[in-house]
Amino acid sequence: MKTKTVIKALSVVCLAGNLLWFSAAANAMGDDSDAKKTPDCPKGQIYDSKTKSCMVDKGSMISDQDKTQYAYHLAKTGRYQEALTVLDTLKDQNTKEAWNYRGYATRKLGRTDEGIGYYQKSIAIDANYAKVREYLGEAYMIKGRPDLAKAQLSTIKGLCGTGCEEYRDLSAAIDGHPES
Repeated sequence: MKTKTVIKALSVVCLAGNLLWFSAAANAMGDDSDAKKTPDCPKGQIYDSKTKSCMVDKGSMISDQDKTQYAYHLAKTGRYQEALTVLDTLKDQNTKEAWNYRGYATRKLGRTDEGIGYYQKSIAIDANYAKVREYLGEAYMIKGRPDLAKAQLSTIKGLCGTGCEEYRDLSAAIDGHPES
C-alpha cells in the first residue's frame, strides 16, 4: 500500500513540475495573438479591456497594461508613430514589454540603432524574454550582423526550443525570409 501512495505522490509532484515548466516556457515565448485580437481604434483613442471599447485616455483611466498592449497592436498594424505616442503615456515606461515594443516601432521607422538600444533595455529587465530576442536578432540582420542574429537564435532555442514562434520567425529572417 505504501508503494502505491509513494508512486501517486511522485506522479503528482512530476505533473506539477511539468505544469510549472510549461507555464514558464509559454510566458517566455510571448504571444502575438493578443495584438491580433485587439480592435482598431480611431487615432487618439486606446482600447480599454475593462470597458471593451475605444476610449480617449482622460486622467490616465486606462491601465498601463492596456496601453502597452494597444501600442503593440498599433506597431504590428504599421502605425509605428502612434504606438510610440501611446508608449509615451505610460506611468511605468520601464517594463520589458514597453522597451521591446518601443524598439520594434523605432526599428520599423528605420531607426534600427535606436531600436537596438531599447531592446537591450528590455533584456536588462528580463533576459529570458524570447520576443525581444527575436526582434533584436531581426535588427542585427538589418545591420548586416548575422553572427549576432544567430546568437539571439541560439538564446531563443534555449528559452523555448525550435518550435516556438520567436525561433521560427528569427530563423526565417536569418534565412532571408523576414516577416512582412
